[in-house]
Parts: sequence; C-alpha cells; structure tokens
Amino acid sequence: MYISSSGNSMLCRDFLRPRIIQASLRTQKEGIDGNTKVPRNVNMEKLRSGYLFPEISKREVQHTEKYPDAKLISLGIGDTTEPLPEIIASSMADYALSLSTAEGYRGYGAEQGNKALRKTIAETFYKDVQIKETEVFVSDGAQCDIIRLQLLLGSNVSIAVQDPSFPAYVDSSVIIGQAGDFEDKSRMYGNIEYMKCVPQTNFFPDLATTSRSDIIFFCSPNNPTGHAATRQQLEQLVKFAKENGSIIVFDSAYAAYITDDSPRSIFEIPGAREVAIEVSSFSKFAGFTGIRLGWTVVPEELSFSNGFPVINDFNRIVCTCFNGASSIAQVGGLACLSPEGFAAVCSITDYYKENAKILLDTFASLGLKVYGGKNAPYLWVHFPGSKSWDVFTEILERTHIITVPGSGFGPAGEEFMRVCAFGHRESILEAARRLENLYL
Repeated sequence: MYISSSGNSMLCRDFLRPRIIQASLRTQKEGIDGNTKVPRNVNMEKLRSGYLFPEISKREVQHTEKYPDAKLISLGIGDTTEPLPEIIASSMADYALSLSTAEGYRGYGAEQGNKALRKTIAETFYKDVQIKETEVFVSDGAQCDIIRLQLLLGSNVSIAVQDPSFPAYVDSSVIIGQAGDFEDKSRMYGNIEYMKCVPQTNFFPDLATTSRSDIIFFCSPNNPTGHAATRQQLEQLVKFAKENGSIIVFDSAYAAYITDDSPRSIFEIPGAREVAIEVSSFSKFAGFTGIRLGWTVVPEELSFSNGFPVINDFNRIVCTCFNGASSIAQVGGLACLSPEGFAAVCSITDYYKENAKILLDTFASLGLKVYGGKNAPYLWVHFPGSKSWDVFTEILERTHIITVPGSGFGPAGEEFMRVCAFGHRESILEAARRLENLYL
C-alpha cells in the first residue's frame, strides 16, 4: 500500500496499528514474556565486564555527581582538545555548503575512499617505501578498521598482542571467536598469546620465548606505554613474522608524535610488505576524534597460505560492510595534508608534546618512574606495589583528575597508570600543581 506524502498522517497510524496490536496479542498468547527465542552470542558472554573507557566515563559521571563543584581535569580517555585549524574546518564547511547546490551535490563515493585522498596519503606518509594509492583504504577510523580486519581474518586464526595493549585488539578477538575462555587466575584468554612488553624488556617482547601466532597485533608508538619501537626491534619483529608465516597488524595511529629516528611505519622495514598490514588515523594527528577518518594499507604482496592476495579479500570486506568514509571528512583529510594544513596540524601535535613534557617533568620531580611522553602523547607511570584501580581512585578522590588504570590494558599493566597529554595548557599546568600537592 502506497501512502503519498500529502496523505493524512492518521492514515499511516491507522494502517500500522492493527499489526502492532496483533503482534502484541500474539506475544502474550505464546507466553514469551518479552524474550525472543534467539540465543545470545556466546562470545559476547566471554567479554570481561565493561569496555575500559566507558567504565572510566561512568566513574567520571559518578564523581561529578558526588562533587558537583569540583573542577574535573581529564588526563584519561585521550580525546583531543585543541580547535581544528581554520583551513581544515573551512574546507569541510565549504564542501558541506556546496552539497546544497545542484552543481556541488555528491552522493555515494568509492568504498575504498576518495582517489585524491588515497594518493595524497601514499605520497605524504609512504613516499619512501613505495606504497601505492591502490593499497590505501580510507576509513572512518583505525578502531573501525581493526574490526573489519577481524572480519577478514575470521575465528580460526590464532593471535598475539602486546601486554599491555589497546583493549580493542583483545575485545574484538573475543567477539569474533578467536580468544578462547578467560582464565581468572592469569587474567588472560586461553587462546591469545600475550607478549609481555615491560620496562625490563625495553617494552618489546622476548621473541625467543614467544609462541607462533597467525596474527600479531603491534602498536608503535604504543598505547598505553608510549614506547616507540626502534628500527632494530621492528626488524626482529618482521623477521619473526616471516619465519613463522604470520601477519603483523601494525597500528601507527601515534606516528606523528615520534621525535627521534624510530620508524613511523612498519613498511620502513625491508620485507614488511610480505607480512604486514598497517592501520592509521587522523584522530590524534589532526584532531579528528569526532570527525572520524583513518586508513589501512594492505600491500599487494601480502597473501594467505593458499597464495590468495589479502588485499582482494579486504576490498570485499570493505565493499560489503562499509559505504565509505564521510565525503566531508575526506575533504578535511585532504586539507590536513595540504602544505598549509599539514604545518597547522603539526603545530598542534607539538603543543601536545609540550604538554607531555610538563607532565613528564612533574612525575619525575616527584620521584616516580615514568615512561613514554617523548614519542607519544601518553605517559606510563609506575606505582610499585599498588593496584592500578586503587591509584586511579586515590588520584580522582584527592585531586579530581581522571587517569587510566594500567590493568585495563592487560595483566602487565598492573601497578601502572596511563596519563594522557591531551588538554588545554592551563588544565595541564593545574593538573601538575595538584599532583605535586598530592605526592610531595
């Protein structure tokens, strides 16, 4: 039955009402008591409590209700705070306005991304390693691409993660069915290889004692520790992957914060094209946490055990599960990579790096051992003998500062706190003052 736009809205409601009533009566008659007969995904039942960052947000809300007059400072979840450069914001605004005209309107774009943006990403970040624009897939962010990669890989692969590491690697592995059961004693999933990356190992796994896995999730600079893997370390990782026939999923979302000669891409390492996928993002580099834009690089040489190109299957996943990143966001991405735009976003990352130095100096002056903060916007602070959630609570209660407990990133994160450098300068300076009053 067709109802024209000029028809009476009452007609729509009358047309739908009998079906709603019948469905309601049928539900009562069958005695379903509000439940369907569909079983819950067993993998969802294996997830441990809430995802880390929503849990922190919940505690932040509770603290605000308890102390409504307190000025809360967030050094926690890691959201960018500084305004977008005008050249970038205006480019998106102009494009959005052009969509209101017949000449400027555009609908669907290519699922793989704007051709010009793919080319510019390849030329800006991968010029010296010969990544082709056709190997770049533009997306709505690195975390979303991690999920798409999990769909690509499926449930019958084994995985390894850094310990500590970004929670999405583990949680997505649980959801897809790779992780096995959670073991309360070890606080690990049985089918995941946890590669301990702690100060004693220079935040790099002991590959001599690491079991083979199909997929190795590796983030550098690392979230949460802030450590950027050295060239020698990444050469070892690529060699390990080649010897074991593994695929590295390399997360370079914080590469823009590297200040020394640490590689910014896994593809700087010879042989990486045969064993690696790289995921990256505009979020922390350009302040696009709310705009949502990222990319994934899948080299043509990378293949499955049967010789089938990985890039072909990933393209199919993208075309099936994604209609492409927002055209407005992609215009913003192009503006970020223009000469003027790139200089502007780099000045903002420099601002956050200075924030990190302020916090690094503060913790060091308090006699606390602190890592990171030089090649990443994160500091990894050690509180020996303490439970990280207890430290989180103490800092929040006594200073009204949000941090992140290290145990939320894996068993090796216990006794540590992650502190982020995203924030307005006055907030960072105030946080430093409060921490000095707490621990001096």
